[in-house]
Amino acid sequence: IQHPRSRLNRFDLVITPQHDYYPLTPHGQRQIPWFLRRWITPRRPPARHVVLTVGALHLADSAALRSAASVWHDELAPLARPLLVVNIGGPTSSCQYGADLAKQLIAMLQNVLWSCGSVRMSFSRRTPEKVSKILLKEFSSNPKVYIWDGEGPNPHMGHLAWADAFVITADSVSMLSEACTTGKPVYVIGAERCTWKFADFQKSLRERGAVRPFTGKEDISESWSYTRLNDTAEAASQVMKALAARGWTIDT
Repeated sequence: IQHPRSRLNRFDLVITPQHDYYPLTPHGQRQIPWFLRRWITPRRPPARHVVLTVGALHLADSAALRSAASVWHDELAPLARPLLVVNIGGPTSSCQYGADLAKQLIAMLQNVLWSCGSVRMSFSRRTPEKVSKILLKEFSSNPKVYIWDGEGPNPHMGHLAWADAFVITADSVSMLSEACTTGKPVYVIGAERCTWKFADFQKSLRERGAVRPFTGKEDISESWSYTRLNDTAEAASQVMKALAARGWTIDT
């Protein structure tokens, strides 16, 4: 919902990530210039019809990951383990970085390569060329590291299904939400550069034990457990309940 210009009580049901509601909280309001506050509503805790998810809604549920595991079996199953997947997003106004983060990531990855069997790296459409070029120059000749060049089928779902651990830039709410659905270790780089609602999102993931900061001192073969994010299914359940309260049903 970002910054709604309409009162939320005009809707029967609103489902939104908690961090998108952050600007509407008392703490968030204090960070908004006073002359803009009257345009961001409401300014009180959400009513019962407002459902706040932890992360973004997405399609990477257990069924989709099982399907992706089958589709990508021949390419990813033979890889040496543990398999570390590195997902690079792109800077935003609230998570700013450039070549500096790429160089930091290189140093950290070099320090953990000894504990990796394989590394698969991919960039998003938002990744600056200067960032991708630095990483390509460093790792393109490393036999342990494969960098997807954007050609052919996107391996993202296959990576989610087959990875043993993830390193993800802090700017990407969607990629972090998807990875935290798998229950596998998720390391975040660049969270200290995030402000505003992005910082609030990072804080919520850390408090759940779903993510840890990437330091370059990790043993990628080590694991930890946490309660997987299940936002999409939980949001769907709220929709079904709201419909049932009106005597409606949906075939599933």
